[in-house]
Amino acid sequence: MQDPLATTPEPPYYAVIFTSLLRPDAPGYAEASDRMSELVQATPGYLGSDHAREEVGITVAYFTDETAIAAWREHPEHTVTRARGRAEWYSAYTVRVARVERAYGHRHSEVD
Repeated sequence: MQDPLATTPEPPYYAVIFTSLLRPDAPGYAEASDRMSELVQATPGYLGSDHAREEVGITVAYFTDETAIAAWREHPEHTVTRARGRAEWYSAYTVRVARVERAYGHRHSEVD
């Protein structure tokens, strides 16, 4: 089974934090989200991501550097999907870019 938490290297690296409020009716969103996940994984410098979707959607994508972030932002299919998100799927969203200086955690051996 794939680890549900992203595995990242020792810092520094970058995190792009995307928080969103999804409109109640968002046809095509799930398929587009799956496609974006597939595409970002092929982006050079992409390290992994963590996701949560309840009332607020949160995706944190990790990248080696700002060049990798720019490459993802400028990907033609991602550009089209972002525009569709603004027009059709999201009532609000925020993107934050941060440099990760420190990272640590804990894991029990029986984590699924």
